[in-house]
Amino acid sequence: NIDYNVAKEEFETIISDNIAPSSDLPSYEAPTSSIEDDPAASHTSGASGGGMSSGGSKSGGTKRKGESKSTTPVLDNFGRDLTKMAEDGKLDPIVGRAKEIERVSQVLSRRKKNNPILIGEPGVGKSAIAEGLALRIVEKKVSRVLYGKRIVTLDIASLVAGTKYRGQFEERLKAVMNELNKSPDVILFIDEIHTIVGAGGASGSLDASNMFKPALARGEIQCIGATTLDEFRQHIEKDGALERRFQKVLVEATNIEETKEILHNIKDKYEEHHSVSYTDKAIDACVKLTSRYITDRHLPDKAIDALDEVGSRVHLNNIHVPEEIIQIEEEIDRIKDEKIKVVRSQRYEEAARLRDSERNLIERLAAAKLKWEDDSKNLRVTVTEAHVGDVVAMMTGIPVKRIAEKESGKLARMDKDIEGQVIGQSEAIKKVVKSIKRNRAGLKDPNKPIGSFIFLGPTGVGKTQLAKILAQFMFDSEEALIRIDMSEYMEKFAVTRLIGAPPGYVGYEEGGQLTEKVRRRPYSIVLLDEIEKAHPDVFNLLLQALDYGVMTDSLGRKVDFRNTVMIMTSNIGARQLSEFGTGVGFNTSAREKNEEQNRAGIIQKALKSAFAPEFLNRIDDVVLFQSLKREHIHKIIDIELDELSKRIRDLGYGFNVSDEAKDFIVNKGYDEKYGARPLKRAIQKHLEDPFAEEIINSAVQEGDLLTADYTKGDDNLAISVVKGGVLVMPKGAAEA
Repeated sequence: NIDYNVAKEEFETIISDNIAPSSDLPSYEAPTSSIEDDPAASHTSGASGGGMSSGGSKSGGTKRKGESKSTTPVLDNFGRDLTKMAEDGKLDPIVGRAKEIERVSQVLSRRKKNNPILIGEPGVGKSAIAEGLALRIVEKKVSRVLYGKRIVTLDIASLVAGTKYRGQFEERLKAVMNELNKSPDVILFIDEIHTIVGAGGASGSLDASNMFKPALARGEIQCIGATTLDEFRQHIEKDGALERRFQKVLVEATNIEETKEILHNIKDKYEEHHSVSYTDKAIDACVKLTSRYITDRHLPDKAIDALDEVGSRVHLNNIHVPEEIIQIEEEIDRIKDEKIKVVRSQRYEEAARLRDSERNLIERLAAAKLKWEDDSKNLRVTVTEAHVGDVVAMMTGIPVKRIAEKESGKLARMDKDIEGQVIGQSEAIKKVVKSIKRNRAGLKDPNKPIGSFIFLGPTGVGKTQLAKILAQFMFDSEEALIRIDMSEYMEKFAVTRLIGAPPGYVGYEEGGQLTEKVRRRPYSIVLLDEIEKAHPDVFNLLLQALDYGVMTDSLGRKVDFRNTVMIMTSNIGARQLSEFGTGVGFNTSAREKNEEQNRAGIIQKALKSAFAPEFLNRIDDVVLFQSLKREHIHKIIDIELDELSKRIRDLGYGFNVSDEAKDFIVNKGYDEKYGARPLKRAIQKHLEDPFAEEIINSAVQEGDLLTADYTKGDDNLAISVVKGGVLVMPKGAAEA
């Protein structure tokens, strides 16, 4: 039989003999009578389990100056001492917020219900105010009532973690509250304080908020909370008894000037971390660009994010590893591989020699890396506003940097390039291109969309095509075109699909078809096709987007339309023109001369009768598309045959159409009323169908040349196959 008490005493003697007392090592202390005197403390040891002993290392602030041991071991285990971190210089400096800190100090100095709760949007700096108060306490820049106070942030997650048995959570929390009761110099800070509502609450037990309530009301413990407006409304406001124990301190987002001041004060820490230096213009750009382009977040958080990421990007792009380090690393890898082979062949003396060589190389590598790090710190790269523009463009997908020379040349010839693809609509193209140039030059109104247009004209003249070409030209992808077919929104109840279903209806959480797409891709072209087919209530929805560049979806989120080009197409008045032309009566020379003006007048009149004046008044420009003439169709056929040629070449065949065949297709496919669409049908009928027959009947082999010609007087084209034909096309023929 073993006497455990004797064994324990011997073990303690061995420990005391082997371990010399040192300031670095914690001295072993047997449990004293103070624990027995304090029932709450005895609960503590059981509640915290084995984790309690590690509390000192976790908190980083268990022992205060002039104290032999911590008076709050439970708090040290489940929290972090902000005042200790402030003493050690681990907190970022806080700028401004004097009113909020003054109000928090006032509330903390009250006799009862002395618990401020910081409420504000995410990213406005609520937690920073608690850290700022800790800094001020350390610097003694607070009222004398708060001198010597400690601010400890409580980690609710670690308090709940591992509580397997009923009552274990309550035991831990009660121990925390007892320590707070006995230590009036401790102020508790709970970030995301809404988590205490329901925390640890199982059937038949209390949750954290109900345990805190009596102590909060009597002023036995002082607690600073921080939460967002939404969480406060959902969790704390519902519980009136909990809400009345806290004094609300509203924290607004900082303005641009305050944010600049904040960034100037904290930039030193980021410069040291990234080994860069920020110019004043770069800091100004961080604030201005994030304020303008990142609309769904708040200052100063988004500006600090940009500052941090631009430092990271510049640092990564300028890391140049010295050749010496690369060579040493390669040599170490080679020796390691060789050592493994030598050990496998049981040549241990050689392995020992290789091991020594490896050790020497590792020491050399460590010294070289240390020298490189020191050199890197001394040679700091400068961060400019151009770098900030690149990072904000990556974060948002919006090109915010200044126009490069390459892009300015592209923009200068933009209208000519588009005219080569959208035939016969030079006036319409010029109007749209002007708005895009105005935006990229930085002259547009920052609170409105880049441009808003109604494209009017007969069917088939290129209204939708121009929107597609613009998307391709601006974004190198047609995916940047957000196309909404307004014929799907003819019923009154379908209108809500644009911004999302209202509360209580199916699909409420899913968002709207228009608003969600614009939120995901804020820099895009929004095409509302066939706008007059939609229910009139749609136009009322669009008013705010057209005027202020903002639309509110069903969840109350503001969707930013300021970086979109809004295009609405309509063929309103086209039927009237096709049936009555420009009016009743004889075609006089004067009427023919003013035909286009008369057409425009008819369309404008139809437009005013169909749309409300407040809607039309918000549109930048009403763009009238002209009817296509025969010479336009001759140019369009080349574009269409280019597309067909690409498809045929992808199949491995050649393709050749003579000028006579083109003229025949134009004659068959030209109709002034219907624009270019009859031409597509003519190409389909007279070229695609016969070619398909030849391919399906296996008359064509890979490398053969398909030709189409026309003989005067025939009703169809002559299709022929040139076996192994050389894929060289005659002048004037369509080619890929």
